[in-house]
Amino acid sequence: MNQHNITNQSLAFALLLVVIALLISQKEKLGLGKDIIWSVSRAVVQLIIVGYVLKTIFNLNNGWLTVLMVLFICINASLNARKRSRNIDNAFIISFIAITAGTTLTLAILVVSGSIEFMPMQVIPISGMIAGNAMVAVGLCYSNLNQRFADNRQKILEMLSLGASIKMASGTLLRESIRAAMIPTVDAAKTVGLVSLPGMMSGLIFAGIDPVKAIKYQIMVTFMLLGTASLSTIIAGYLACRRFYNARAQLKTLS
Repeated sequence: MNQHNITNQSLAFALLLVVIALLISQKEKLGLGKDIIWSVSRAVVQLIIVGYVLKTIFNLNNGWLTVLMVLFICINASLNARKRSRNIDNAFIISFIAITAGTTLTLAILVVSGSIEFMPMQVIPISGMIAGNAMVAVGLCYSNLNQRFADNRQKILEMLSLGASIKMASGTLLRESIRAAMIPTVDAAKTVGLVSLPGMMSGLIFAGIDPVKAIKYQIMVTFMLLGTASLSTIIAGYLACRRFYNARAQLKTLS
């Protein structure tokens, strides 16, 4: 198979796509110019740093460093998920518990089943995939909870005044929020191979791996993304829902 090398010239041509996006934002007055430049700059710097860090960790092949890297990924995912938690106290702790629980359980099942080996070259990339997917789902759950509690405030107050428990007053809102947060992951699973060609499967095939084996790996990835996102979102949703009430089971004033 031919070796495909990405040169500086190739990167420069790819950068033209970003320039086009900037020009469109400027012309249409979308106000996205600074965000695009900042996000691209961060991505470049972060990827360069992480690339060298991962190369060092892969060469050392140390179990403790692998665990620390997985923990680092979960912490950063939790910090980003917290940004959508406007009315939720201790959102970082909730996010960390939810994302770490989902990621750890998934990794444990993969390692115990023999699907992957406990080595940094396999554990860290997979941790990034599943924690990143859980981060998006948890963040969407927070957004939906905030919106639904704001829209249904009067209804919740009426239910509480009639003696309903917190669980009864917010049960429907919580279920709807979790369901809405899972839609991107579920839709991605429905259309995998039809709309999107998965990176892992394509990469393995390009590397010369038997397509059947590559497909099995991608099926495994689909299972673990769905499982981790579901578990993390449910944990985060139930823990966050209680934060909309005070110690006396009264609904807090939302910002």
